[in-house]
Amino acid sequence: MNAISDVRVGQGFDVHRFSDDDRPLILGGVVFAGERGLAGHSDADVPAHAVADALLAAADLGDLGSLFPDDDPRWAGADSMGLLREVAHRVSAAGWRVSNVSAAVICERPRLAPYCAAMAENLSAAAGGPVTVTGRRAEGLGAIGRVEGIACIAAAVIVQ
Repeated sequence: MNAISDVRVGQGFDVHRFSDDDRPLILGGVVFAGERGLAGHSDADVPAHAVADALLAAADLGDLGSLFPDDDPRWAGADSMGLLREVAHRVSAAGWRVSNVSAAVICERPRLAPYCAAMAENLSAAAGGPVTVTGRRAEGLGAIGRVEGIACIAAAVIVQ
């Protein structure tokens, strides 16, 4: 008989408004040339933040804002994929392995379908386990539907 590993699930969420500055749009480590960037203390990579928060929640290691506070100048302009790698390291050091993460990026634009595989590949490498990425539209509803920003919801499964 096989022993069943401990399994935990965590949920992550992130949202950023579009920036008025000339910042690049970075989602899942992919730069979207010609698109308006997102405002944030770091590079505002919404899927990277949501995936990191989902992993932290699953491992009961706090949240992204506690580890990398947005009022700390050390994290100004930080590479969110680097932050995700640090989170993955902490999750692993706590004795957990990433089984799967699912991230749903919600935006009206840009069109994400052509980039989902590249985002998933980048996020998987940083998280140390498989990450799937899907794109969703808000169908014109709310701030996301009015093209005021981008959000992401992520669910992570980790095992021992």
